[in-house]
Amino acid sequence: MHIIVCIKQVPNTTDVRIDPLTNTLIREGVESVINPFDAYAIEEAVRLKERLGGKVTVLTMGPPQAESALREAVSLGCDEAVLLSDRKFAGSDTWATSYTLAAAIRKIGAFDVILCGKQASDGDTAQVGPGISTHLDIPQVTYVKKIAEISADKALVERMTEEGYDTVETPLPCLLTVVKEINTPRLPSLKGMMRAKSVKITKWTADDIGAEPESLGLDGSPTRVIKIFTPEPRKGGELLKGDTADVAAELVELLKDIAA
Repeated sequence: MHIIVCIKQVPNTTDVRIDPLTNTLIREGVESVINPFDAYAIEEAVRLKERLGGKVTVLTMGPPQAESALREAVSLGCDEAVLLSDRKFAGSDTWATSYTLAAAIRKIGAFDVILCGKQASDGDTAQVGPGISTHLDIPQVTYVKKIAEISADKALVERMTEEGYDTVETPLPCLLTVVKEINTPRLPSLKGMMRAKSVKITKWTADDIGAEPESLGLDGSPTRVIKIFTPEPRKGGELLKGDTADVAAELVELLKDIAA
């Protein structure tokens, strides 16, 4: 079985700063880590490999320093690693990012399952995983909390909902986005850390994956961040006093003024 895990390197801080000129994250001087939700995808991929055999390929798009995230993934049990790094990818929104990752997956070749964390901690959109499945035209199941059964041609998974969970059967190949309830990520082993230091990271540019230039970066992004600002503090509410009838009448008038 061939499992591909898509990960992202994100700032290791809650104090995210935005460049007011470009409206993009300021990453300089900020420690970066594997997106926490992606750690569960890595763990689940390694568990599937241990149960069923095969290999795990980890894939990320980012600047050259994202290589450190790939090496960490290898230390946790992934077999091969691919870094997509090119200035042409700069400014990609979730659609352009998912297009780029899908193009790289096509180049990687045959696979059975793609695993992603449910969302990235720096964007919280939960759109890249579904976007990849759309570009590849394969089925997807989001918010997976358990892979109950998996065979050569189908998988039975439990998908978390607000009320509980749904049991979903999907044909393979497919894409699954996972939640933290699915497992407990392991720590890297000494053997894994030694292998991570020497593993060869495959590095691809836009030309290597045959991507269409107009579908990359800002040019390929249908959404743009136009303005970022801090909302004004909410003003305190007004307390209405009096008997019930008077308060109700006054409230109706206030609501009319708001709606006007």
